[in-house]
Amino acid sequence: MKKIIFLRHGESTWNKENKFTGWTDVDLSKKGLLEAKDAGIVLRDNSFNFDIAFTSVLKRAIKTLNIVLDELDLNWIPTEKDWRLNERHYGSLQGLNKSDTAKKFGEKQVKIWRRSYDIKPPELSDDDIRLPSKEKKYENIPSNLLPKTESLKITVERVIPFWEEKIIPLLNQNKRIIISAHGNSIRALVKYLDNVSEKNILELNIPTGIPLVYEFDQNLNPLKNYYLGDQEKILSEINNVKNQGIK
Repeated sequence: MKKIIFLRHGESTWNKENKFTGWTDVDLSKKGLLEAKDAGIVLRDNSFNFDIAFTSVLKRAIKTLNIVLDELDLNWIPTEKDWRLNERHYGSLQGLNKSDTAKKFGEKQVKIWRRSYDIKPPELSDDDIRLPSKEKKYENIPSNLLPKTESLKITVERVIPFWEEKIIPLLNQNKRIIISAHGNSIRALVKYLDNVSEKNILELNIPTGIPLVYEFDQNLNPLKNYYLGDQEKILSEINNVKNQGIK
C-alpha cells in the first residue's frame, strides 16, 4: 500500500480576516503557526516519515511545511517548490472580505465564486499591480500560463500535470511524500483522484493545518482517505471553512 499526505497550510492572516487570498503572498497567523506545529506532532505521533516534500511558492505553505518537517526532524529531506501547487487565483476578489462581498453580491454568488467548478471570479486588469507577471518569483514562468483569475477547472488543469509529472513516478518508487498546498489545489487533487462530480465538488471544504492521508493500491487506485487528529475538531474546522462566505 502506498500513502501520501496532503496538508493545507495553517491559518493565514487573511484567513483570519476572512479575505479572498488566492496568490497574494500573505503570512501565517499565530493560530496558523500553531496549526502547523500540531500537524507535525500528529504526523510524528502516527509514525509518519517522508523521503521528499513538495510545496507551492507561497510563504504560508512553505512555512507550514518547514514547521512540520522540523517537528519530524526531517529538515534535511529534498523539498521542491512548484507554482502549480499555488492556491486558485481569485482575480479582482483578492483582498476583499468574504462576508462583505456576500452582503454586496449575495451569498449564492459568493458561493459560486468560491466553490463552483468552472466559473471564474472577475479577472485582474492588465495594469493591476497584483498580476503574477509583475512578481519576481514568476519571472521564469511563460506569461500565458500566469492567470488573471481562475476557476477550479483551470486550477485542475495546472495541478494534475504536476501530479502526473512529479508525484506518480515517485509513488511508483515507493517514495513517502508530503505536499503542503492550499484549499483549492488540494480540492483539485481530490476531485481528480476520487472522480468527484462538478456538482459535489461545490460542497468539499478543506480545513487548514490538518493532514489528509490518501492510501493507494499498487496500481495507484485510491483505497481510502482520512484526516489525522480529533475528528470532532476536524468537523468543526471544515464547517468554519464552509461558513466563510456567509454575510
